[in-house]
Amino acid sequence: MARDRHGEPTVRNLLARATRSAVHLEMRDLYKPSPGFADWMAGGDGRTDRSSWVAVVQDAVGRGVRVRRARVVSEPVSDYTRWLHLVTDVNLKAGEDVRWLPRRKAFDLMLPGADLWMFDQRVVLYNFNDGDGEHVPGYEYTSDPCHVAQVVAAFEQVWERATPHDEFTV
Repeated sequence: MARDRHGEPTVRNLLARATRSAVHLEMRDLYKPSPGFADWMAGGDGRTDRSSWVAVVQDAVGRGVRVRRARVVSEPVSDYTRWLHLVTDVNLKAGEDVRWLPRRKAFDLMLPGADLWMFDQRVVLYNFNDGDGEHVPGYEYTSDPCHVAQVVAAFEQVWERATPHDEFTV
């Protein structure tokens, strides 16, 4: 029986069902579309309504789920990363633990080729972006134990080297 799948479930569905952990690995320097970033670049505060995401995370954290997000970034950081760092306070208030790893400190790690979410160290959900940072619809996911073990190892190596949000300067 194949354990690799395409399509559903979504990040929110899996987070709503998580019981112990949810980790998110982000490795791009730009994600589009991003109304908050566009607003910030135009001189605004860059804030958007993320209340629905906050509610999902708070619900998970309230059930005892540890939610961690690691971002691998280029240095000097891009304007997008500078803005993302600014608005990460929302993630922290929701209950996420966020760390940042400069790409130069990740060069010797064997990292997945795409951003991902992993839930309860049993399901990995990959999301893809095109070359310009636009989200490509759909997800790829797997629960193959060998594959999941590789992702667990990669994420934990990033996490160990990464700098906590409050200590990372942009």
